[in-house]
Amino acid sequence: MILQRRNRILRVSPAIRSMVAETILTPADFIAPLFIDEGEGISTEIPSMPDYYRRSIDLTIKEVKELWELGIRSVLLFVKSKDELKDNTGKEAWNSDGLMQRSIKAIKEAVPGIYVMTDVALDPYSSYGHDGIVKDGQIVNDETVEALVKMSISHAVAGADMVAPSDMMDGRIGAIREGLEQNNFINTGIMAYSAKYASCFYGPFRDALDSAPGFGDKKTYQMDFANRIEAVKETLMDVEEGADIVMVKPGLPYLDIVREVKNAVDVPVSVYNISGEYAMIKAAAQRGWIDENKAIIETLTSFKRAGADLIATYFAKDAAKLING
Repeated sequence: MILQRRNRILRVSPAIRSMVAETILTPADFIAPLFIDEGEGISTEIPSMPDYYRRSIDLTIKEVKELWELGIRSVLLFVKSKDELKDNTGKEAWNSDGLMQRSIKAIKEAVPGIYVMTDVALDPYSSYGHDGIVKDGQIVNDETVEALVKMSISHAVAGADMVAPSDMMDGRIGAIREGLEQNNFINTGIMAYSAKYASCFYGPFRDALDSAPGFGDKKTYQMDFANRIEAVKETLMDVEEGADIVMVKPGLPYLDIVREVKNAVDVPVSVYNISGEYAMIKAAAQRGWIDENKAIIETLTSFKRAGADLIATYFAKDAAKLING
């Protein structure tokens, strides 16, 4: 049998496969989400996220130093607010001495080179567990945006490199950009959760921060998972309003959206490999149904192949170790 073209020639050995690989993962692709709690010497494993922890600031700093040594250059901070600090205004979110603000300062002091991104949404501070202010059973948009601007500015004051609004309120990117500019934070970036879907895969995350909604759901502000064109529209609006990076969340069920967004914008695209996706791999691996390490790399590669420039993932540390060998 004589063939003019044998495609398998480029698959015959690890050397040639690595030489012609179209998609390359590096630790610099990853954004490591970190959950922070009050106290000292605190490390609490999240039940629905095996091997992932909520830590006090001192142990978070230790973790950030390890991430830096592995080549990971960015962290995304989330904090667990005490119940007594939660209300319907979210005012603790812009407390200059709040847990988030203290965390930013401590991390930047300990690891000056790390690029600190911060979650901007009211759900960790809301007595209702929603991303916005509640009035008459509804999440009100414009008053929430005003609160998000205050929150973003407080993060910038503390030293955040980039704020990451995850709330999905209308107009918040433009308002935050204006607020940063007016306060002379001209180098503070915005990573917009532009296409954030109302998903069942967020469950473990809400377990991590005790931020599940106290009533109803989040479908009046997060996107309907049946929609594709809407994701592109939302993303283009965020870019027009001043977003530096746009995000698609969740990841695995939305690889088509990642590609659509990548094709539509000229800014970097990030994707969030969320808690439910992490938990599924962990659960299957614990039962011996899949090889965890191989599943991690294959999953993260799929995001980059789909068009993501950056990947927020709870597997960041493990993946970096695998890549570094």
